[in-house]
Amino acid sequence: MDTSTNLQLQSLVTQAGGLRVSLERVPVPAPKADEVIVRIEGTPLNPSDQGLLFGAADMGTARQSGTPEMPVITAAIPPERMPGMAGRVDQPMPVGNEGAGVVVAAGESAEAQALLGKTVAVLGGAMYTQYRSMKAKVCLALPAGTTAAEGASCFVNPLTSQGMVETMRMEGHKALVHTAAASNLGQMLNRICIADRVGLVNVVRSRAQADLLRGQGATYVCDTSAPTFLEDLTEALVATGATLAFDAVGGGPLAGQILGCMETAANRTAKEYSRYGSAVHKQVYIYGNLDTGPSTLTRGYGMAWGVGAWYLTPFLQKIGRDGQQKLRARVAAELKTTFASHYTKEISLAEALTLKEIAAYNKRSTGEKYLINPNKGQGA
Repeated sequence: MDTSTNLQLQSLVTQAGGLRVSLERVPVPAPKADEVIVRIEGTPLNPSDQGLLFGAADMGTARQSGTPEMPVITAAIPPERMPGMAGRVDQPMPVGNEGAGVVVAAGESAEAQALLGKTVAVLGGAMYTQYRSMKAKVCLALPAGTTAAEGASCFVNPLTSQGMVETMRMEGHKALVHTAAASNLGQMLNRICIADRVGLVNVVRSRAQADLLRGQGATYVCDTSAPTFLEDLTEALVATGATLAFDAVGGGPLAGQILGCMETAANRTAKEYSRYGSAVHKQVYIYGNLDTGPSTLTRGYGMAWGVGAWYLTPFLQKIGRDGQQKLRARVAAELKTTFASHYTKEISLAEALTLKEIAAYNKRSTGEKYLINPNKGQGA
């Protein structure tokens, strides 16, 4: 294994208020006894990755320089956004939450040696790199015949979709709402809820997305572009009894609209009027920022409600190692069915730092997901 040309994508925010994203040559240390070296062959561009990749930069100011093999992207960060970047100023940060590839070197422990030559999925950051050193115990060995592309998104979306259902159960709700439901994650959640017989209200942004989900067996699909959206959403909430929502959009009026429709649905079965509104607790968790503008809440849903943030890492910490292993086992068993991911395009590290590709994947369009193969075009 030649580690002298190992490339890693890094993002840097400068004190002067600029962003610099580049490929850097970094060494790969020899594996310790309990470690393996993974040749990364697939790592997705998740929204959370793009948040670290571009920070608070105004990508409308982005410029490309360097060479085709070693491109550099620079952009300006508006002064009012710099306080939010204070914790990472002048610190080159590697990017990429998760990925998959082949174990090409292993330490001397039996656990590490058992993975040599196998395709594994890994979660641990810095995945936009050709080779990644990992503890053997955190690697998920993929079933025989599974490609790195099939296993690249083993963690963030599969664990998030399962985490939503588990959160519903833990907090005493019986059904849930999900926005941006035609995404890879949304399609996974739909398959989980069908299999587990959980009521799910899918909120999408176009008729084509609605048709896609109905074609996959979704019962309740509400299109925000339809003039009857609020009525459709209310009827779906009445039918399912959903009082919990996970919102990937974040900004705009959608979270408040969902709470309002939940209140209307709850009042359908109320036996008496209360000036404080329904006593049924209604909860919206915002977990994404497809709309980076302010979240607008137009009060009209009583006093029993909440809006908060939901993040995968704290949830995993809450359920502990045994709970995590249960979720991971289901992912491994259903990787090509329930948790299958689909990608719009596979690109190399260098291609990921071209203005053309950035303009495409940074739109964060539902159903359009990019996969980076750090070893694309590099040979065996």
